Amino acid sequence: MKNFALIGAAGYIAPRHLKAIKDTGNNLVAALDPSDSVGILDSYFPNADFFVEFERFDRHIEKLKRQGTKLDFVSVCSPNYLHDAHIRFGLRHGADVICEKPVVLNPWNIDALMEIERETGRHVYTILQLRLHPSVIALKEMVAAADKDKRFKVQLSYITSRGHWYQISWKGDVNKSGGIATNVGVHFFDMLTWVFGDVSESIVEYHIADKAAGHLKLERADVDWLLSIDGKDVPADAKAAGKPTFRSILIDDDSFEFSDGFTDLHSQCYRDVLEGRGFLLPECSRAIEIVSNIRKGVG
Repeated sequence: MKNFALIGAAGYIAPRHLKAIKDTGNNLVAALDPSDSVGILDSYFPNADFFVEFERFDRHIEKLKRQGTKLDFVSVCSPNYLHDAHIRFGLRHGADVICEKPVVLNPWNIDALMEIERETGRHVYTILQLRLHPSVIALKEMVAAADKDKRFKVQLSYITSRGHWYQISWKGDVNKSGGIATNVGVHFFDMLTWVFGDVSESIVEYHIADKAAGHLKLERADVDWLLSIDGKDVPADAKAAGKPTFRSILIDDDSFEFSDGFTDLHSQCYRDVLEGRGFLLPECSRAIEIVSNIRKGVG
């Protein structure tokens, strides 16, 4: 059984990490969040120590170490702009780190973290769960088997309605979240480049507070992409069905369906890490570079 600490226990994604720690038969010894709305802990690890101040959390982790309780992993689910600082905390305490995406906001942050990995001998893993989705794996195999000269036409639309709270929270601050392409789209860009290859051209049509769109030229595909948190962009038929979210990927005008099968992908990511696999920093660098360039309007 491995000992985990969790940074960012009150957010949207934390329950998936709590479930993954539980599903893999491990233990959460401590959790941190400035918000104390963390009753979710009772469903998984009611005996975990909880802190709302980083300094007290740090002191507790240090005390555990000196008492002989080894911290094996730190799971990072904090706001995007704090990821690299919290990753450094875990590495310097002698733990490996599992970080929710985007692992960092800028490519040079990855270089700095890799240097600390070398210094500490520990590793940073990130959650790229779409690479584990059976439909995405099948798509990658189909593309690999296709004629090498074939180029695919891909249209990605992801519209996920968000209320007024979104722009007031850290997610609405581009300096903290990286903006919509980073906060909402990074896992799609990772998936697309994993399947269709690296980027040779990126054109950004617009990148504003609640939506972004552009074009990517990949090794094997030409991609038009649209991301939005504006509910008015949800197609009429989806609205009529009471759906606040619309996810569509068309490949050569055929619908690619991968709506189901997400339930246990975080747990599978954790199993892979614990079994000596998992996605290390170099594997996420391409997607981080894409969203960083989108944010800066760099082609």
